[in-house]
Amino acid sequence: MINVLMVCLGNICRSPLAEGILKSKVNIDQFFIDSAGTGSWHIGELPDIRSIQVAKKNNINITNQRCRQFLVEDFDEFDLIFVMDNSNYKTVISLARNDSDKRKVNLILNQIYPGDNLDVPDPYYDENRGFDRVFEMLNNACDRIAETI
Repeated sequence: MINVLMVCLGNICRSPLAEGILKSKVNIDQFFIDSAGTGSWHIGELPDIRSIQVAKKNNINITNQRCRQFLVEDFDEFDLIFVMDNSNYKTVISLARNDSDKRKVNLILNQIYPGDNLDVPDPYYDENRGFDRVFEMLNNACDRIAETI
């Protein structure tokens, strides 16, 4: 089994979408996919309603997810850790205990734009259209991840 973790800031917008999208593209019996946030503001909450709506519009249900914070122990539990932006990358890398931990962490958009280190924009303060744009980005990245894992 391959364990994959998606990470954003609050675990309410981008990483829950990435989790749901990737789950829809792989055989769940062979993968464990989860998401987390670098911040603790929303622990235990549902994803943002706009993430739930854009996922539902694309036939993905993320209402069973609950927000949680990234933990150092996640380096032990997960084989691949995909972060949504450079800020999240720096935070997660700062918690890494060794080079093995660091090698697990990748910017998710590097899957489709290798080495460009692009951010998935945080749609939290954007209109609903921002959530659609983020969904498209993550869908494309998750297509590539599903092909390679």
